[in-house]
Amino acid sequence: MKANQLTKETINSLGIYDRDFPAFEVGDAIAVSLRIKEGTKERLQIFEGDVIAINKNGASSSFTVRKIGANSVAVERIFPFYSPLIDSIKFIRYGKCCRAKLYYMRDRIGKAARVEEKVMTREQREQKAASRKQLLEARKAAMSMPKVTEEVVEKKESE
Repeated sequence: MKANQLTKETINSLGIYDRDFPAFEVGDAIAVSLRIKEGTKERLQIFEGDVIAINKNGASSSFTVRKIGANSVAVERIFPFYSPLIDSIKFIRYGKCCRAKLYYMRDRIGKAARVEEKVMTREQREQKAASRKQLLEARKAAMSMPKVTEEVVEKKESE
């Protein structure tokens, strides 16, 4: 039986392209700039909050950002990582957490609903920045997989 729709593997391989976003993890505070179209005009809207979840699933990758809005009303937003509506992401600060998903923050109120900032020394910050830079370079390298050229095929045939 032929598949009438796209398979999961096909979807995962489509739509992935290099985004120049800073590396962030669960618990970090980020500001996401979104393009909002209103009629013929376009503007940027900034949504700033803590990352409480990251789902890595190819082109369907997404992350959830939670902020405490006016009158202590919590607002959560799920952003597709490869959405063309995301203009940029600005990294604000490291967060101190021990879990991959911070859904327990939904039950908290007031000061307890915030992610504690991870205080680091200058050396630790530089190490962390270097490791994140390596992670980004590895991600970029993975995105630009070497294509099989005729020269490579000829080399393999000659061996």
